[in-house]
Amino acid sequence: MNNPHCASKLPRDFYLCDGLVAAQNLLGKILVHDSPDGLTSGRIVELEAYMGETDKGCHAYGGKRTERTSIMYAQGGHAYVYLIYGMYSCMNIIVNRADIPHCIFLRALEPVDGIGLMMKRRGTDRLKNLCSGPGKLCIAMGIDKSLYGEDLCGDRLWLEDDGFRPEIAKGRRINIDYAGEDALRNWRFAVKGSKFLSAGI
Repeated sequence: MNNPHCASKLPRDFYLCDGLVAAQNLLGKILVHDSPDGLTSGRIVELEAYMGETDKGCHAYGGKRTERTSIMYAQGGHAYVYLIYGMYSCMNIIVNRADIPHCIFLRALEPVDGIGLMMKRRGTDRLKNLCSGPGKLCIAMGIDKSLYGEDLCGDRLWLEDDGFRPEIAKGRRINIDYAGEDALRNWRFAVKGSKFLSAGI
């Protein structure tokens, strides 16, 4: 398909860094999905870092490699999409080098392109509510398990930089009380003052 955004697409090297660095670098970047239904995009305004085999909140904790988590061990710049509650897709961005399973969990986007298509997919015309949660943003963007392992340096799903540099707010990750002391870490990052977040920070 025609790709009007390719000039500013993030290169592979962008993703090959530590998860906490990558999370803050990814904040404010634009996620683009060129689907058969049309192109949609949104600015990342909230995300969480998951720091691999020593992070009790991470799917790779303890070095457990399963069919679901195998993509976490790929080099950075791939999509990790999985289902929660058996029905809602969630998207993570794999970062760091191969065999270091760091990932960035997307929590909220500010809609940019294809807003009409997003509204149709979500069944709402409330702009602030379109992508204000992990499941919501995947529905609005047309992201599902068919994009598991997708190369973010390709022409189907990618990220781009338009020069926006946000002021960053930090807080605890959400819904990981099971992670003990790791649940207390301030590894959730958001664009300060954004009206499109999934929760306050």
